[in-house]
Amino acid sequence: MQLQGAAQEKVQQDLAHHLEMVQAVVNRLAGNSFAIRGWSVTLTAALLSLAAKDSNTAFAVVAFYPALAFMGLDAYYLRQERRYRALYDAIRRGVVTKAYEMDPAGFDSDVPSWLVVSTSRTVLGTHLPILAAIVAVLFYALRA
Repeated sequence: MQLQGAAQEKVQQDLAHHLEMVQAVVNRLAGNSFAIRGWSVTLTAALLSLAAKDSNTAFAVVAFYPALAFMGLDAYYLRQERRYRALYDAIRRGVVTKAYEMDPAGFDSDVPSWLVVSTSRTVLGTHLPILAAIVAVLFYALRA
């Protein structure tokens, strides 16, 4: 009887450790997304300051490429984060019973596609103002 209690405790400890591992991945993905947003703002601001200073539209046009690339990467990391959150929830509910399973591939149907995530409020709320600033500086540089 005591052996059964010890085995149950071991299962609970394994479950807690498994959830901690998945949460660590979610935290890393969220950190990556935050860093990408910072890089996007920094690089775009630098290119736009050059475009406005010299009234050179080439810098504003070039700023579109990294801004769109960072937007795509941000959407990618947000989607990955959502997939791991779905995995976390499945582990918590007992749906995933394989010990230390870390592959979120089975949860693709539970999470919107990359394209849908890239048009979410989270992604557009950060990157749409950046793209709008690029367009504004481009018009400013063309008028000067």
